[in-house]
Amino acid sequence: MGIIAWIVLGLIAGAIAKAIMPGRDPGGILVTMLIGIVGAFLGGFIGNAITGSGLNGFSLWSILLAVVGSLILLWIYRLATRRSARTM
Repeated sequence: MGIIAWIVLGLIAGAIAKAIMPGRDPGGILVTMLIGIVGAFLGGFIGNAITGSGLNGFSLWSILLAVVGSLILLWIYRLATRRSARTM
């Protein structure tokens, strides 16, 4: 899959993950987009490790893996920013 397709898939996954897990995030839309892009990579890695099939274009499986990866990263990001906000 080309890098542009990864970015577009990540943006879509980030938007879906944000809709599933709403809330205020420090950083706004830029951080959400980056989480979506990195989440697509993470989802592809997880899918490849579990089933031997990672992201293969714009299929339902690829979008599902990218959204799962984005949700995991969004959850970790919120835990990290919540803890750092409490210590200040």
